Amino acid sequence: MESFGDDLETMRRVPLAESHVAQLRALGQERVYSQGESVVAVGQSLDRFVYVLDGEIEAVNVHTGERLFEASLGPTQFLGDLGFLSGAATTTPMRAACPTRTLEVPREDMLELMARVPELSDHVLTVFAARRRRLFEEHASAVKVIGADRDPRIQACEQFLARNRIPFDSLDLDGSDQASVRACHLTDHSPGVIIGRDRRLDDPSPRSLARELGLDLDVCRDTLYDVVIVGAGPAGVAAAVYAGSEGLCALAIEDTAIGGQAGTSSRIENFLGFPTGISGTDLVFRGQVQAMKFGTRFAMPRRVDGIARCEDGSFLVSLDDGASLRARAVLVATGVRYRRLPLDRLDEFEGAGVFYAATDMESRFCRTTEAVVVGGGNSAGQAAMYLSRTARHVHVVVRAESLAASMSDYLYRRLEADPAITIHYRTQVTALDGEDRLEHVTLSTADGDVRVDARALFLMIGAAPNTDWLGGLAATDARGFVLTGAAAGRDNPYETTADGIFAVGDVRAGSIKRVASAVGEGSVVISRIWEYLRDAESV
Repeated sequence: MESFGDDLETMRRVPLAESHVAQLRALGQERVYSQGESVVAVGQSLDRFVYVLDGEIEAVNVHTGERLFEASLGPTQFLGDLGFLSGAATTTPMRAACPTRTLEVPREDMLELMARVPELSDHVLTVFAARRRRLFEEHASAVKVIGADRDPRIQACEQFLARNRIPFDSLDLDGSDQASVRACHLTDHSPGVIIGRDRRLDDPSPRSLARELGLDLDVCRDTLYDVVIVGAGPAGVAAAVYAGSEGLCALAIEDTAIGGQAGTSSRIENFLGFPTGISGTDLVFRGQVQAMKFGTRFAMPRRVDGIARCEDGSFLVSLDDGASLRARAVLVATGVRYRRLPLDRLDEFEGAGVFYAATDMESRFCRTTEAVVVGGGNSAGQAAMYLSRTARHVHVVVRAESLAASMSDYLYRRLEADPAITIHYRTQVTALDGEDRLEHVTLSTADGDVRVDARALFLMIGAAPNTDWLGGLAATDARGFVLTGAAAGRDNPYETTADGIFAVGDVRAGSIKRVASAVGEGSVVISRIWEYLRDAESV
């Protein structure tokens, strides 16, 4: 299956072209480091591009002070990963292994150079993505998450890190290895998050983590954005790519993590160009990298709470922390969320056995238990296939008599043929039971009730649109989906009833609820937004 970056171990080392190095010299300055001197510390912003002229730079294990990897960076190589694009804080410290001389270019100047020289940009981004992949997959990070399976708050932090492909290490409270024992001592043997050698977050949350890692951008109230994209699922990120490439001043706002509902899918096999499949998170993360390359900014986790039109025709967008910003146009790409079941104790077990995503993190919680997946769509089918690798057994619960009308043919045939999966047709979940976390799920079938000893329940049913924040400014249908095109009295299929507000993807009434469709809509809507902005300037 495809990932979001190449395999660093198998990549051929190619130095920057001499002409590119000459351009770096014109923008940067040389710097000398003594042996053992820090080049970038944990929490420090990646605010400069560091090219090694002489010497050696190594990654450091923040706990032992030893070299983290066998490999290091030498002459003609450069420092950094994808966090450089946004100026994010580093999670892996770097130091000079011997007297070292570097050429360093301010981040903004380097990004401008990359925008002008695509060959240089391609080279740098390919290496950055491969490094991020290695750091992420090897958990090489000074961010430690302890006891995510015991505390929904810590679980939310791990989910935020994982879905945004931020390197971190997840440790078990019951772990006996040295790293787990040390981390548990720092958190007083309770769930928590540690950054650096020994700093524990007082109030761990995705928002506090984003602040620590430089992801919670200070949204500039004085900037008039050409377009604000609300939602960073496939449609929103596709729009972000094209908005940036067209030179628009664009900001994408996401309240959870890049990928939206697609980010909860462990494997997408029917998206063009990925014959071996790709996870929803990796697919959309690739798009985010493209968008940042073109200058689009991302703010997360931030939630839009409201919108109002200003006297000059622009929009005032209100955020959940009380901040606000102005935009000439707004693109609604908030997608949908899975519906919740009307079950007693559902709130109690959310994060403690009840999940709305099936990614690497959730699959770890299924290693010693059976799992129940509720839903008849492709997301539910992919979740069942993925979870069957780790769970003792997977039960798929479907209200209908067949999956033929709701799931792709290749997928439901795999489910039916897999001995580790049982499909329960004409069945519903009617009760949840357990003490501190979910332990039993009751299924109501045509033949009576069945009690399943399962500590993991995955709900992937229905589609509830995220449109409450619109406050009626743009019309919706009875279910809350945004009216566009002919239904809104417009010629363009993505225009809403409000001038300057557009909608794409699953949140749009009548849209095809598929990732490819969402990407297509997000890509083509920018041309209409560009026309709208041009016409508004001429008035």
